[in-house]
Amino acid sequence: MTSETERPSDFIRDIIAEDLRTGKYKKIITRFPPEPNGYLHIGHAKSICLNFGIAREFGGVCNIRMDDTNPTKEEAEYVRSIMADVHWLIDGWADKQLGGAPFYASDYFDRFYEFAVELIRKGKAYVDDMTAEETDAYRRLGKASSFRDRSVDESLDLFARMKAGEFPDGARTLRAKIDMNAANVWLRDPVLYRIRHATHHRTGDKWCI
Repeated sequence: MTSETERPSDFIRDIIAEDLRTGKYKKIITRFPPEPNGYLHIGHAKSICLNFGIAREFGGVCNIRMDDTNPTKEEAEYVRSIMADVHWLIDGWADKQLGGAPFYASDYFDRFYEFAVELIRKGKAYVDDMTAEETDAYRRLGKASSFRDRSVDESLDLFARMKAGEFPDGARTLRAKIDMNAANVWLRDPVLYRIRHATHHRTGDKWCI
């Protein structure tokens, strides 16, 4: 076990120490956000030790937040397995650092939807009718979709109908309106929502986007 005098030093810990010293933050809260679509591997173990370790060192907490936004790949079995592995790895020294057991991205689906609607209203997102293949091809070329200038009202209407389940999988997406010439290809109007009619392990059939 690392003693106080042997506390490791790196840029992450240096930033945290400075923020606490200056009073920028009063409490340190880290997070471990696995996607419950499989079993944990060595990279997850490193993340667990880093995030729980920092919370322990600075008297904070670490939240486990399941990134459960893809119902076609995620299962409750993986949630149970992840939690068992976390407790096995850090049990006995991290109990006080465990902020919740666990939190879920799916708890915020309603808020995510509201944020998406707000982006459309501000002209920062639009509903696109291109296929996934067309979207990728246009993105590589830095070419804008012909639906990029779709009106706010039309995008709002189509997005509501996407949520209501009117369209089949892959028929439409909601994309952020960022920059089709961005150096990072993935920032060229990234997809925010897809249509996916699948049963979610926690929300059932409530959401199809």
